[in-house]
Amino acid sequence: MSGHKYHFDVTMSCSGCSGAVNRVLTKLDGVSNIDISLEKQTVDVATVDSLDYDTVYNTIAKTGKKINSGKVVE
Repeated sequence: MSGHKYHFDVTMSCSGCSGAVNRVLTKLDGVSNIDISLEKQTVDVATVDSLDYDTVYNTIAKTGKKINSGKVVE
């Protein structure tokens, strides 16, 4: 399957925080899978080829959560 996978370390203090991140990513066209771990403070996003890293990063940033790091996995 083609596409991208992105991994972000995001500071989330409660399920409301992870829920906010999930909501904005769900609304983003081109996201095929979202895996958020409140315990590990991570957000993994799988997307179609046309959705770039900066767009996903900026979408998460709009929630006001601190993104400590991010990387392209594939």
